[in-house]
Amino acid sequence: MVGWHHRLHGRLGRAYALAFAERGASVVVNDLGGDSTGVGKSSLAADKVVEEIRRKGGKAVANYDSVEEGEKIVKTALDAFGRIDIVINNAGILRDRSFSRISDGDWDIIQRVHLRGSFLVTRAAWDHMKKQNFGRIIMTSSASGIYGNFGQANYCAAKLGLLGLSNCLAVEGKKNNIHCNTIAPTAGSRMTQNILPEDLLESLKPDYVAPLVLWLCHESCEENGGLFEVGAGWIGKLRWERSLGALVRQKTQPMTPEAVKANWTKICDFDNATKPRSIQESIGSIVEALNKINSGEGVSANQTSHATSADTSGFAGAIGHKLPPFHASYAELDTIMYALGVGASVKEPKDMKFIYEGSSDFSCLPTFGVILAQKSIMGGGLAEIPGLSINLAKILHGEQYLELYKPIPRAGKLRCETVVADIMDKGSGLVVLLDVYSYSGEELICYNQFSVFVVGSGGFGGKRTSDKAKAAVAIPDRPPDAVLTDTTSLNQAALYRLSGDWNPLHIDSNFASLAGFDKPILHGLCTFGFSARHVLQQFADNDVSRFKAIKVRFAKPVYPGQTLQTEMWKEGNRIHFQTKVQGTGDIVISNAYVDLVPVSAAPAKTPSEGAGLQSTLVFEEIGRRLQNIGQEVVKKVGAVFEWHITKGENIAAKWTIDLKTGSGKVYQGPAKGSADVTITLSDDDFMEVVLGKLDPQKAFFSGRLKARGNILLSQKLQMILKDYAKL
Repeated sequence: MVGWHHRLHGRLGRAYALAFAERGASVVVNDLGGDSTGVGKSSLAADKVVEEIRRKGGKAVANYDSVEEGEKIVKTALDAFGRIDIVINNAGILRDRSFSRISDGDWDIIQRVHLRGSFLVTRAAWDHMKKQNFGRIIMTSSASGIYGNFGQANYCAAKLGLLGLSNCLAVEGKKNNIHCNTIAPTAGSRMTQNILPEDLLESLKPDYVAPLVLWLCHESCEENGGLFEVGAGWIGKLRWERSLGALVRQKTQPMTPEAVKANWTKICDFDNATKPRSIQESIGSIVEALNKINSGEGVSANQTSHATSADTSGFAGAIGHKLPPFHASYAELDTIMYALGVGASVKEPKDMKFIYEGSSDFSCLPTFGVILAQKSIMGGGLAEIPGLSINLAKILHGEQYLELYKPIPRAGKLRCETVVADIMDKGSGLVVLLDVYSYSGEELICYNQFSVFVVGSGGFGGKRTSDKAKAAVAIPDRPPDAVLTDTTSLNQAALYRLSGDWNPLHIDSNFASLAGFDKPILHGLCTFGFSARHVLQQFADNDVSRFKAIKVRFAKPVYPGQTLQTEMWKEGNRIHFQTKVQGTGDIVISNAYVDLVPVSAAPAKTPSEGAGLQSTLVFEEIGRRLQNIGQEVVKKVGAVFEWHITKGENIAAKWTIDLKTGSGKVYQGPAKGSADVTITLSDDDFMEVVLGKLDPQKAFFSGRLKARGNILLSQKLQMILKDYAKL
């Protein structure tokens, strides 16, 4: 039984109560029954609505308490229905006076009914909502509160106070699935019926507000902390925006009113405004300003804006810009420290090769390649890129790609060259792609691509995507083939940072809280190292010579001490993966993959039927892939295909792909039962079809491909062949 608690304020509350009841909710109708100024008391208003709901077969009870007795109202819901899921704070009265004529009483009663009443009723319901891990709360603000209105100082103050209350509850309730949103309705009510003309009142029907409230209270609605104006069939969402502002202080000089005056236009200029959504984002800008001032970037009183120019041509100098080359020297000590930093352990005998220099096959973990290349980002080189003003305090690491051309030597000195590959405009920020090439002598050892997200610099109308970017790839739509877990230690970030990422965000609590985190977070590249280790362990037996490339997208932070869970899917030589935090289920690395070097070709088979045909390799590979995804494919296809591959005029080989039984199989020779479709084509044409160069339908109509049996099934086959075109 679901108990819904309602506070009814005239026609709006009645509309909510009826709408909720009609959708099956159990409703507490609360109305003190006074007039619009809060005078008088009567049970009539609430009783009429309850009567109306019950007549239509709905469930409702009345309550006549003042909202200042919130506990009693909530108790009514619990007594009648056993739980409380939704609170609509909708009680209201008016005491309009011009500011100089507002009495203490006029001020106090408005605060008590609107603001304190909403606080008391919500507080009474809060712990019940927390226990059941569900709650939906609506606060009723008003355009008067948002914009101000003559003669309503008391009412305006209370109405905007409700928005502040709602914002806070949205933050505090989030982890318990309690959402709090605020509406500012324009609707005819007891409070407006004497002011507005009849026809306007009709179009401001409460029925045009209730549907928004119902949706915001639905269990599948994710909205939390929103503010919506609503009326007459229209709904709009409001948010704060903030100008880019201006720095008016320099490190060694006092701040003066003259500097404020000189920058006033810029302070008030909303071009390229930001839209801060949290107190962390708000504080972040102040911290950023402090960094600028302390690094001597303070602006003189008359400096004009140095924001990035509004078109991409501003980046012409940046794209293709080479950062100064640097050398990265490292010894066994560094590679061992790195391996420990990403969770290699003496607990796992196969890890010894990464942490003990005396191991016969001592090796450097492949992902150590990012450590060699990261100096270009850590060293502040980004700030030197021409035509690009990057604030280092506003940088997030979005994605990472690493490709190895040979295993990284156990110790050495590499020369690294960095180039700005491209710049994209994502609206809320810029993405800068940095390509770093690392050479030993003349030989290219590895290549990194860092995708760096610069918060708040976007919106200049630049391109959103780049053909230079190594794309992240979605994971397959089936359960993972393997899952490995590892618990990070509380010291994980403290250990990992010794490999060269000294950002205090990962160890200093004060710094972390300024950045909006409860405590210091683990480096994204540390989680990256854990995941790559899992893939290497599971699918390459820790053989570093088989590691070719890795691509990841960083999705959410990890806290030291949490357990990482890497879910992996094998598709040929590509291992797709995603990494989660065990317990919360949060995906922290998404759309990721590792490419492995194929195991060296199997020993030569004795030449048999099909030897020397290109198609043989494809059938064998299809057979291998089916071992992983056969069941899925059998579900989709459910048919047996027999292939006759010709060379010259003769049939050189027969193959059967059985996608009907078990998890499917591929074998040489005719179908063991009966085939649903038999397809005849030449070895060369078969390869053209697989590579997508020859359209099977065209081949059929031109006679190059012959098919008998249920030809429509070959459409399904095309779907499978598309997957193997990547061979």
